[in-house]
Amino acid sequence: MTIEAHDPHHAPEQDLKDKGLSHGQVGLWSGVTLGISSVAPAYTLTATLGLVVLAVGLKMPAIFIAGFIPMLLTAYAYRELNRVAPDCGTSFTWATKAFGTYVGWMCGWGLVIATVIVLSNLAGVAVTFFYLFIARLFNNEAIADLATNKVVNVATCLAFVAIATYIAYRGITTTIHVQVVLVGFQMIVLALFVIMAFIGAPSSPGFTPFSLDWLNPFTGLELSAFVAGLTGSIFAFWGWDVCLTVNEESKDADKTPGRAALVAVVAILMTYLLVAIAAIVYAGVGSEGLGLANEETSDNVFGALAEPVMGSWPALLLFLAVLASSAASLQTTFIPASRTLLAMGAYRAIPTRFAHMHSRFHTPSFATIAAGVGTAVFYAVLTFLSESVLYDTIASLGIMICFYYGLTAFACVWYFRRELFTNASSIVFKLLCPLVGGAILAWVFYISVRDSFDPGYGSGASIGGVGLVFILAVGILGLGAVLMLVWRMIDPAFFRGETLKHDTPSLIVED
Repeated sequence: MTIEAHDPHHAPEQDLKDKGLSHGQVGLWSGVTLGISSVAPAYTLTATLGLVVLAVGLKMPAIFIAGFIPMLLTAYAYRELNRVAPDCGTSFTWATKAFGTYVGWMCGWGLVIATVIVLSNLAGVAVTFFYLFIARLFNNEAIADLATNKVVNVATCLAFVAIATYIAYRGITTTIHVQVVLVGFQMIVLALFVIMAFIGAPSSPGFTPFSLDWLNPFTGLELSAFVAGLTGSIFAFWGWDVCLTVNEESKDADKTPGRAALVAVVAILMTYLLVAIAAIVYAGVGSEGLGLANEETSDNVFGALAEPVMGSWPALLLFLAVLASSAASLQTTFIPASRTLLAMGAYRAIPTRFAHMHSRFHTPSFATIAAGVGTAVFYAVLTFLSESVLYDTIASLGIMICFYYGLTAFACVWYFRRELFTNASSIVFKLLCPLVGGAILAWVFYISVRDSFDPGYGSGASIGGVGLVFILAVGILGLGAVLMLVWRMIDPAFFRGETLKHDTPSLIVED
């Protein structure tokens, strides 16, 4: 008698639904482009370089490597799950099959709400750099101040959201064509920044010779500094899973999305390391002048370094690259939100209206518009209510990211539990990689929740002595649990396992 593992390539899950998306539209490099776009390297770098340096100094490159590790390990979990269940619901679908409907629903909620929060942040950043670019273009700094006018800011933000929603509504092909231009442009400009920074570094006041020790995360770091930097690093990599949410629209749906995710994660790491090292070599990590630890410029490093490194007119390219990065990510981040809502609607985990498809563009039209409206309302309301609430809501993202990424990693281990030790590949890619990746994310989740309870966390705002970031994070997850129970009373079919089964692959026993 022999025992053979279930082969996900030849025996995919039979209860998955074809939702009407366009098939065969996304190839390997198109998927990689979408993944890089969603992460938005130019935007992410200008926003995080200074903040990570404030936490870890010269160890910034090492922290990016440390943040890359759980992302890479989790990407393997996504790849393995996608092979057996290439469904656009990704984390929602896979967590449901592994852990049941309630965990699956909450995993989907975590993904959707995280993307809506990020969409609002991306739109806000796009507004800031839009007016900054125009101000530098016409040499009129007063134009840049328009971004601080709440009415102008929100009106411009709504316009950006409307444009991004329209492009996403038009279909995945239109999205890819736009992304090739925007992603290609920002990557070329970042490469130009790196080259010019290295060339100009020896004559820069902040010149700091490169050391291999910058790449070692195991020396010279206190645990608190390491965790603070790691949290920022994990956020910096977030978004590559968009490669998997277009699996039903991909060529070779069981293989291409997983490969695209792995290539995207590695490409992003290389970009981060090159830019981080170039910035340190040129500016150093001092707290004055161009130093990356200067708190006056740490939230927008490229804004401070663009002209010194590249000169006046080339600096405009860097501002435009950050604007393009924000706009590109604003568009692609609609994909995981709309596809997850589509899947949840198709399996009746939420109203079936979300499963409505456009007859011509083959896009989840209602889900896309709902994501756009939700983003616009969220940004407008919180901007007018309190800037600290918007800031702290974004700060709570790390908790949401670790929540659904970690659940997906553990779902891989549990889903394939009957075949984990059938061969070496299963041991490595279905057990060890997902288990270690999930454990790291769970640890960061715990640390983030614990630290956010402190009133000093985030903006420093608190209610009743409890940090606002903690209240928002727990409140958002709690709201999801309430909505889940309400929908269960309205339509319990999904929760009874009637629309999506809670099962795992079985072993085939042959005599």
